[in-house]
Amino acid sequence: MKSLNNISTIYFLGIGGIGMSAIARYFHANGKQVSGYDKTPTQLTKELEAEGIEISFTEEIPQVLTNLPDKDKTLIIYTPAVSRENLLYRYVVKHQFSILKRAEILGLITKDIPTLAVAGTHGKTTTTAILAHILKQCGVKLTAFLGGISENYQTNFINDGNEAVVVEADEFDRSFLQLSPNIAAIISMDADHLDIYGNKEELENSFRAFIAKVPNQEDFFYAEALPLQGNSLGFAEDSDYQIQNISIDNGVYIFDFKTPEKTIKGIEFSLPGKHNLMNAAMALAMAIKFGVDSAKASKTLSSFKGVRRRFTYHLRNEDRVLIEDYAHHPSEIDAIYQAVREMHPNKKVLAVFQPHLYSRTQDFADEFAASLSAFDAVALLEIYPAREQPIKGVDSKMLLGKIKNEQKSLITKDLVLEKIKETSAEVILLLGAGDIGDEAKKIKIALNHES
Repeated sequence: MKSLNNISTIYFLGIGGIGMSAIARYFHANGKQVSGYDKTPTQLTKELEAEGIEISFTEEIPQVLTNLPDKDKTLIIYTPAVSRENLLYRYVVKHQFSILKRAEILGLITKDIPTLAVAGTHGKTTTTAILAHILKQCGVKLTAFLGGISENYQTNFINDGNEAVVVEADEFDRSFLQLSPNIAAIISMDADHLDIYGNKEELENSFRAFIAKVPNQEDFFYAEALPLQGNSLGFAEDSDYQIQNISIDNGVYIFDFKTPEKTIKGIEFSLPGKHNLMNAAMALAMAIKFGVDSAKASKTLSSFKGVRRRFTYHLRNEDRVLIEDYAHHPSEIDAIYQAVREMHPNKKVLAVFQPHLYSRTQDFADEFAASLSAFDAVALLEIYPAREQPIKGVDSKMLLGKIKNEQKSLITKDLVLEKIKETSAEVILLLGAGDIGDEAKKIKIALNHES
């Protein structure tokens, strides 16, 4: 690959993806001519356009690729989510453009900068955002590529300098093996992406290959229950880094954090759920390992506001609570259940869930059913296909039949508001990694109008 310094024009296939958009922002901030394609407009593509990045939503070949003064100075970055049959993809292959996957370009950008990488089948986005927040508030001049929109900074990209880079290490398509992490963590390692890996063992082998890329095992952290070697972190007394003395005061966690060197007392953190305590502690441990002052770092946790679409409150009053979350795996739904029961005890909860991917629904149908059955009421939308074609016999009706809950229904997206209006549940959850979040704003407006 030619030096990135010689590249002047960069075109993104799938620019609206959360990971792709962060890289687009990076190159745009560094003076490159950046444009791209995506299938449909979203809030994120609108934000990119407002920042001066041109985006097309058709497969018509843009002038930026046909009227090039020097093709050798042009780079195409694509995501595997874009079909190989896409006309733009076929065009750039046919005309022999320089083409790199998102993961490859992220590896090139970060290879010469001290890199802190967070991996895991879930929890990595929030942990990465917390870590970036800690380092930024402690004065580290960092670059951060986040897998979600930080509520503190309203972006998925931080561009303060090159003292460190914080990156979400994505296991999909083995992307994280392109990185060269100096400090790393694995927050979870549940079976997922079996359409890529085939089985859980192969997925775990990929995670171990990621760990092997960390030069020193003392700079690797993992959630205590995982069968790994390094610094264990969690709630158990035999963990190397321990979360202790947890209490809740007015919806805020207060806890102590014991490291091998000291115990930091009275840390405050407002994101709900024990899983978020793990995320916060993991980020704190990595920041301390990087070298920031532990007392100062721990104080920054109280000002962390969260990540868009991660237990996001759209409405919160005595009569109604509306929460949106990206949860799309049974373990994530279990974590949401624990958090909502802890923060809103004795209230009836309706979970509106949009399954994500036919393959994931097929692989974890029984686990999804068990997780969803715990709620007082469940409404299922049809499966959001994303990059996939339908699988015969795999649909939301199949999943609904497995849920052991009398208060269950299958609805279309246009009937979500009607379902919510008729429910007696005080807490409404909108769950899924598809487009269910698009309904949150209008539901909030309607419920506010009712009250």
